[in-house]
Amino acid sequence: MAGPSMPQPLLVALLLLGFLLLIHVPYAAPQSFIGINYGDIADNLPPPASTARLLKSTTIGKVRLYRTDPAVVAAFAGTSISLLLGAANADIPSFASSPSAAAAWVAAHLPSSSSPAVNGISVGNEVLYSGDAALISQLVPALQNIYDALPANSGIKVSTVNAMDVLASSDPPSSGAFKPELSAALDPLLAFLSKTGSPFLVNPYPYFAYQDDPRPDTLAFCLFQPNAGRPDAGSGLTYTSMFDAQVDAVRAALDAKGYKDVEVVVAETGWPHSGGADEAGASVENARAFVSNLVSHLRSMVGTPRMPGKSVDTYLFAVYDEDLKPGKASEKSFGLFQTTLTETYPTGLMRNGTAGLAPAPAPTVRPASPPPAIPQVGHSSITLPLALVCFRSFL
Repeated sequence: MAGPSMPQPLLVALLLLGFLLLIHVPYAAPQSFIGINYGDIADNLPPPASTARLLKSTTIGKVRLYRTDPAVVAAFAGTSISLLLGAANADIPSFASSPSAAAAWVAAHLPSSSSPAVNGISVGNEVLYSGDAALISQLVPALQNIYDALPANSGIKVSTVNAMDVLASSDPPSSGAFKPELSAALDPLLAFLSKTGSPFLVNPYPYFAYQDDPRPDTLAFCLFQPNAGRPDAGSGLTYTSMFDAQVDAVRAALDAKGYKDVEVVVAETGWPHSGGADEAGASVENARAFVSNLVSHLRSMVGTPRMPGKSVDTYLFAVYDEDLKPGKASEKSFGLFQTTLTETYPTGLMRNGTAGLAPAPAPTVRPASPPPAIPQVGHSSITLPLALVCFRSFL
């Protein structure tokens, strides 16, 4: 005999309560498709161990390092956070000419144990945009020698980070195409990535597209806020965010080259929380909207219009502000966290639902001049060209 049924209004209320709890309870596990860039051009940063502890309290699953400092690598042991190690542009000539130099770098920088895990090595930053013909010609040989020096079956991917400026066309996204003049360098690079199963790393920044066209409807499109959408007549798809449009333009360019097997990974993207009077949109409100909405977008697993059903691996920029960075005020102001180990603004990344950790140990004292490092944010040198390839007419 069946028992008494639950009154329908009570059932509806319980279901609604369960749904609200589901969407508001902080995520408890790290998510492999959400990463963050850990730059160090600053003189006030907490010790690496404190930063590792901070990031362990978030759902961030990956960290990209620009300089592979052994102390920083060691700090992430036991955190379940994997690392994308970085080698500088200045290392490329020696890697390219000497397999032993590449092997020595791998031996010195790859952790001797399985923790922390290393998911990849990025050799150089925006080399194809550098204009240095000699360096560009040495890039793929350097990648190959680093790859050959890795332990057998390590699963570590080897790639290089590219600026959006490698695209000649991105308006609309389905027309995405690489610059023909880069073919001599790009073709062997893409062949290497395909052969080794490594991703194409790229730095899309909707913020700089907005800088080029600071209209309210452009801002909503860049911040994942409600907007009318922008149709792509070439594909029949409609875009509601600049991020998806930029990523799909890169995907279209790879497809046009015949490299549908090469994955797109976002090596950097972010939004400054402050800037100069001439830097439209650089505010805490907009940074919070971009980062929190991007995190929600990635967690939805909806993907992009061209690549539905899977979130693109994305490294947010950046852990902290970097007070020694040159350039405009915004260049120093991309930090998601303060050096006190608290959030600059709510990001939705904290596992415990709080605003961070506290108190922080005394900051590490660094020299007044920054140490040699890979140029960290391509946006500082490609603001105008990036904006020009970020759908000027698409806007």
